[in-house]
Amino acid sequence: MITAKPRLACIDPPRLLAGLDEAYRLDRVGHLTVHGQMPALRADELVALAENIDLRGRGGAGFPFAKKLTSVIESASRRDGRCAVVVNGSEGEPSCLKDTALLLHTPHLVIDGAMLAAEALGAEDVCIAVHRPDVEESLAAAIAERGPSGPRLRVSRTPDRFVAGEGGAVVNGISGAPAIPNGRKIRTSDSGLGGLPTLLSNTETFAQLAVAARMGALPYRSVGLPTEPGTTLLTVAGKFVMETPTGVPLTYILELCNLTPGQGVLVGGYHGKWLDPNSINATTISRESMKKYGARLGAGAVLPIPEDTCPLGETARVTRWLAAETAGQCGPCFIGLPALADALGQVERGGGQAAVDSVRAFINSVKKRGACSHPDGTAGFVTTALDAFPEEIESHALGMGCGRPTLGVLPLPEDSQPLALPPGPSAPEPRREREPRERMEQLIVDWSLCQGHGLCADIIPDVLQLGIDGYPASAKMDVPRQLRAQAVRAVRRCPALALRIEE
Repeated sequence: MITAKPRLACIDPPRLLAGLDEAYRLDRVGHLTVHGQMPALRADELVALAENIDLRGRGGAGFPFAKKLTSVIESASRRDGRCAVVVNGSEGEPSCLKDTALLLHTPHLVIDGAMLAAEALGAEDVCIAVHRPDVEESLAAAIAERGPSGPRLRVSRTPDRFVAGEGGAVVNGISGAPAIPNGRKIRTSDSGLGGLPTLLSNTETFAQLAVAARMGALPYRSVGLPTEPGTTLLTVAGKFVMETPTGVPLTYILELCNLTPGQGVLVGGYHGKWLDPNSINATTISRESMKKYGARLGAGAVLPIPEDTCPLGETARVTRWLAAETAGQCGPCFIGLPALADALGQVERGGGQAAVDSVRAFINSVKKRGACSHPDGTAGFVTTALDAFPEEIESHALGMGCGRPTLGVLPLPEDSQPLALPPGPSAPEPRREREPRERMEQLIVDWSLCQGHGLCADIIPDVLQLGIDGYPASAKMDVPRQLRAQAVRAVRRCPALALRIEE
């Protein structure tokens, strides 16, 4: 579990963090004193405001908020008009603390944005998903301070997992289902909480909406870039949460935190991109600037890696954790990511060029084939490290090493456990005992053909617990008679599955 407390900072007068220089947490009275009363807006006015300030999701993808609003409005109009609002405060990314900072210190600002949207849309239910107990406590206190008025407002505790922060996983977790991605693309604007069209966005997005509604579009656009107006929150080095106008140089952000670019800076978190020192000097806090170097701010994580730690060791350590965070829905994630982490460890231990080649082979094996974005993001994280630190990779592969220890500067949960790789052929899982004279089906799974449908997990969960001899590889499993029809349907849909009768 991530329990770190963020250190707050800002450039220029703060908006989201206003008032926190004098108070640790703004209660209802303090919040209204700093920010004032919240206006009411119609749905069309809310869409126009979001368009005028070019408000985009601050949880990673940067999707235009006005389009989300419009999609929910259109979906609800085709149904009975009912819809819901969900605030995604489930920060499963260990390098991000900005949503935690808002919900711990100024929760009413986030609630204001969510309630504004709910009232404009006519939503009856507003749910805020979190995973930290201290954040849950802060929100529960804020809800009690507001009293029973307007749409129903509640906080829901979801599992503290990396993949649990994905939109579909958040809705699943709130609903009592496993908090994992759906395995197929379902837009929450069409079917989300309770099957209703759902406006789902990140904590900071709703806080920005509350600020903009109070200020109006023109004053909101008075800071930042003309093409990307306003401020944004960054988590720097997994410790500092800084509010900054867009357009500020990245090096200035680091200087204010008494940090240097070191060997490079990872932007966008553990599914992000490493920037080399030359790129860092020319980069500003903006989408366009990041795009020039193939990067994006994502959830706002900025992670410099100092000169005195081993970049390969840091990468291997995070990759092992990411592999252990698998949703377990498909072979590329459940089998491929542990294999990738193991191959990277072999490079670290001097496995030669063959180990480097194995890393690249496993990257290609999992890319664009997962049931969710986790395999792609993890493969991308390893790829950008290989590109950013080629000399260190080569030195380790040849057995010489880079001469630096692995200090663990890239943040991970305090209680994270080492990756447990799937059991190999030396320790196979026990097979089911067959009933006498029962004809058994045998399901064969070829992970090299897996396209990430998640069908294996949906049909026969035990298939993902089999001992696998490498990756890509095949696995076999006896199918009880009562599951035959289910397995046959899956085989017809998935090229990685085959079925045969064993006498």
